[in-house]
Amino acid sequence: MSKIHPSLEVNVAGIQMKNPVMTASGTFGYGSEYVDFVDLNQLGAVVVKGITSVPWAGNPMPRIFETPSGMLNAIGLQNVGVDGFINKKLPYLRNFNVPVIVNICGEQVEEYLEVTEKLDAADGVAAIELNISCPNLHCGGMSFGVDPKLTDELIKGVREKTALPLFVKLSPNVTDITVIARAAEGAGADGLSVINTALGMAINIHTRRPQLANVTGGLSGPAIKPIALRMVWQVYNAVNIPIIGMGGIMTGDDAIEFCIAGASAVAVGTANFINPRASLEVVEGIKTYLEHHKIRSLSELVGSLEVTEVK
Repeated sequence: MSKIHPSLEVNVAGIQMKNPVMTASGTFGYGSEYVDFVDLNQLGAVVVKGITSVPWAGNPMPRIFETPSGMLNAIGLQNVGVDGFINKKLPYLRNFNVPVIVNICGEQVEEYLEVTEKLDAADGVAAIELNISCPNLHCGGMSFGVDPKLTDELIKGVREKTALPLFVKLSPNVTDITVIARAAEGAGADGLSVINTALGMAINIHTRRPQLANVTGGLSGPAIKPIALRMVWQVYNAVNIPIIGMGGIMTGDDAIEFCIAGASAVAVGTANFINPRASLEVVEGIKTYLEHHKIRSLSELVGSLEVTEVK
């Protein structure tokens, strides 16, 4: 019997990718930090760290703490600002044949709109990923992504400023993620990134002080994978736009789980800190699975979870 040579190519919201594996924002810097370990051309897409209207210094130290099967981070979105990114970081990424997706953040709608306008006019940006987990200063610090009305307002504003594909990164820190997912879809999102980090904390029992200067931080890594899978599955059954699954993906098998749950592509995050070649190893793992199961295209798996209804 002849060997199956599966196609790993995917098209997500109009973005053509060699394979379904991208890097998760905040875990891969601006791409250049990993070139000694990873051929960026072999990735499905590079998602850079969050960009704001002006440079942000981030939170005070300590801002990373390892936890069982994961890590807490409270980096505070340290970045060079949109002008610094366009002038100093983006030109380097244009040297590679890989889609560049830019994650954007802000504390007010106007900040998001400013960043969007500048990125829309820049050469080499394939799509925008909207981080709606940021605190809205006009609403007392409430995150945009926990209220469907704030989500709708923000996405509609950004949508008017760009024709680029727009992904919205959903927060898991909500009662019902499908409510936010539907709001995002209705406001004009082309796809959804599911999920961002889960809010957590750790305490030093000897000093009785928090392990992070910010007290709380975002929990990522294998510890949140079951939560992320559940939310991808819920969102897949609630909307009709593609999903990028993320949250604790370490291996090709992990990625396959997300695809079966409903993800059309995946993003590798915390694994990059442990193994800088993790993303490429996930690509190989997906290919091996498809060959073993004689599946010609990843699309055959997306949303294929079989659930027996309990009566």
